[in-house]
Amino acid sequence: MATFSQSTIDKGSKIFQDVLCSTCEDKKLENTADFYCESCVKFYCGKCIDMHSQLFSKHAPFGRGDMKKWPVPKKVEDFILKCDVHTDKNLEMFCSEHSELCCTNCAFLNHRHCQKVTLISDIVKSQSTNLQQLSVYIQTILKEMKKLQDSQDASIQSVQSSYDEQLHTIQKTRREINAVLDTIEQKTLKDMKDTLTKLQASSKTDVEKCIRLRDELKQLHDAIQDISDKSKLELSFIAKRKCEEKIQQLETFLKKNSLQVRVSITFQPNYEIVQYLYKLSGLGRIEHCTQTLMEQESKQGIITVQGKSEQNVKISTDSEECAITAILALPDKQVLVADHKNKKVKLLDQIYQVVSHCSVTAYPQDLCDITPSEVAVTVNDYYIHEVQFITVNNMKMVTGRKLKLKHSCCGIFFHQGDLYITSRTALCKYKLRGKLVSKMYEDKSDNVTVNRCAVSPTGDKLYITNYSQHKLLTLARDGSVLATFTDPALIAPNGVHVTPAGQVLVCVGWFDIIIQVDTEGKLKLATFATKEDGLVDPRKLETWIDGNMEIMRIISFFAYVKNSGCYGNK
Repeated sequence: MATFSQSTIDKGSKIFQDVLCSTCEDKKLENTADFYCESCVKFYCGKCIDMHSQLFSKHAPFGRGDMKKWPVPKKVEDFILKCDVHTDKNLEMFCSEHSELCCTNCAFLNHRHCQKVTLISDIVKSQSTNLQQLSVYIQTILKEMKKLQDSQDASIQSVQSSYDEQLHTIQKTRREINAVLDTIEQKTLKDMKDTLTKLQASSKTDVEKCIRLRDELKQLHDAIQDISDKSKLELSFIAKRKCEEKIQQLETFLKKNSLQVRVSITFQPNYEIVQYLYKLSGLGRIEHCTQTLMEQESKQGIITVQGKSEQNVKISTDSEECAITAILALPDKQVLVADHKNKKVKLLDQIYQVVSHCSVTAYPQDLCDITPSEVAVTVNDYYIHEVQFITVNNMKMVTGRKLKLKHSCCGIFFHQGDLYITSRTALCKYKLRGKLVSKMYEDKSDNVTVNRCAVSPTGDKLYITNYSQHKLLTLARDGSVLATFTDPALIAPNGVHVTPAGQVLVCVGWFDIIIQVDTEGKLKLATFATKEDGLVDPRKLETWIDGNMEIMRIISFFAYVKNSGCYGNK
């Protein structure tokens, strides 16, 4: 009987799907079976079936299209029949009183007093089982469990993110306290310095006066020595009077300063500050709040895919396969796409047919609208780093002025008169005429840490994708990091888009998915577009509001195009 590879069993969800080829298994090889021969009672892979067909031409093996005719594999049979309690026993009976399956041990130990213990072989003679309906119900339950698991995983990430954020808040609070204490310390030091200066100035004045009086008296003393033996009565009289006056001044000064005082400065700490700090149990109060995912979703609006369409944007002058890296919806529901490989920007009408195009000097990277009729596209290669402005009127495209930059230019977004441009490692803010306002954020730790950018409708948050380190960063107006979002599915994120309602969407080409993140940039709300929806390597997306119905519609998720087609949802 057929068996299964251990790696397949470990995956869980595919435990009973990959049957092994019987012939290969005899050779200790693990190759998936593609055929079953009822005559041989064996399974064969695509290689072994050729030899089997040559040897047994009259046998009619069943391929995977006829798997209903394949026997139940032994692994499946053993898995179903095994008793969960007594694993060496098979289930053979059913107790109707307790609605329990029983092996012989279970029947003897737990159900020997029950009146309705019946052999399963007898029950199935009178009852039929609808496994298909059961399978559908199981799939529903599994989806609910997966949703719950994703919710719990998101909750773990959310609480970790909030912990990291509040850790920064605690550190910030400590820095603020340190700053206040530093200010108090500096003020205290200044007061003490002022006291020192004042005391030193007073003592210095006394010293200078003392020196002056001594010098003056000494000069008079020296003078009277010269005239004491000479008969100059008038000179002697004047000298005597001056000496007496000076002596009186010195005696007054000595009397005033007769007490030998040694001045010192002391500091008396304010112990109330220390006592208050000792009374505190912490820098603040730790709290936690709980919000159901349903509440979160109802506030932010979970986007779901309503359908898809596939469009062809290749034109006769294209020399390369189309590679769409950006998309922009215009107010009249026309669409612009950036064809990277062909170095073109193409205009699509309301039914997504190419009606105009213009060539650019290098590889187009991203698009943004400036006015209802003017757009900007970043073009970049090793030598050229430019922003090309294009006017769109009456289904015609006309190239206008350029901004030549000194750094690489990738993502671009226009908001309230400012251009936000990414350079792979930095987010720069420019005025519309090309003046650099500031380098808002920079990270040189890897090759592509600032890939694409978007701004919230209110302008209070900026979102950037870190391609190399698999992150979505949320920045404040001043460029400071408010939040960093990571997720196992967020591998090499490309484009980021904010809808008019503020919903944040991230393109992940690695897994061919679109992730919706909450407006704070901390929590994954949903994975609303996948490969099963027709999504292939998403790079950029765009939205508009249908003014008549007030409904948001996703226009398209364009990707690297296969067979000259573009994949998208609308």
